[in-house]
Amino acid sequence: MRGIMGRGLQQGLSTTWTLGKIIFPITLIVTILQYTPVLPWLIEKLSPLMGLLGLSGEAAVPLVLGNALNLYAGIAAIVSFEFTVKEVFILAVMLSFSHNLFIESAVASKVGINLWVILLTRITLALTSAIVINFVWNGGAEQAQYGLINASEESPSGWGEIAIQGLETAGMGVFQLALIVIPLMVIMQYLREKGWLDVFSDKLAPSLKILGMERNTSMTMVAGLTIGLAYGAGLMIQAVKEDGVSKKDMYLAMIFLVSCHAVVEDTLVFIPLGIPVWPLLIIRIVTAVVLTMVIGHIWKRIEVQKRRETGNEHSYHTL
Repeated sequence: MRGIMGRGLQQGLSTTWTLGKIIFPITLIVTILQYTPVLPWLIEKLSPLMGLLGLSGEAAVPLVLGNALNLYAGIAAIVSFEFTVKEVFILAVMLSFSHNLFIESAVASKVGINLWVILLTRITLALTSAIVINFVWNGGAEQAQYGLINASEESPSGWGEIAIQGLETAGMGVFQLALIVIPLMVIMQYLREKGWLDVFSDKLAPSLKILGMERNTSMTMVAGLTIGLAYGAGLMIQAVKEDGVSKKDMYLAMIFLVSCHAVVEDTLVFIPLGIPVWPLLIIRIVTAVVLTMVIGHIWKRIEVQKRRETGNEHSYHTL
């Protein structure tokens, strides 16, 4: 048990260090840029587009960073601004569907999925969800409280105070990340070494039928749901090769996972932003299930139609 916890702790510290090297400098840079002409100019240009999504112009910064880099870079940018609860929730939903586009889309292409299908699916889900939430939810106008990060009441004067504020915000962001990531990595290490991930895979297999997938897709789904597309890339690629997952099942699995992957981690990391995470989790799961079932049903009907056409053609040639 001690060995497992030690390895999990080591993995958690390593992950925190890796992600902290992204979060700390980005938070520091974004905080400082707020007091220069560069960021205000960019925000002003993008404000009309953000308004359609129910967001202020500043929201362009976390969206760009979250999609170009990763989810943690987007969160680092969020805590550098003062957003309302509704804005933070919209950003969280958008970034849940669409983040780390370059790496995770590359993973999808490695397992035989068309790159543009994944990109289009994730971006469409992000934009559609923002528009729907903006029109449906009338609340959330109060300012968001970022956990241990307190909004500054007075603007800093001078570059010295600006730098200190940026360092404090960046340091607190990394600290809160560690509070979530390290225990999570310990739990995952325990589940992995005790074989519970294999048990989860076996339990998950029957329910895949509802989504239109075969049992041999279960390990790929487990990897994506627990570790994520980027972290679970190796396991997912190996599962596809060894388990003989069909092209149809792989497409359905990836469509489900781009909507809802790393379901625990990618939900918990939003807790410090002061938003309700249960609705975020429900939105992701329901969207993934409905979208996969619809596409699976359409795919099945197309296959049946092709078989009928092939059968009719074969009968014609036989006659």
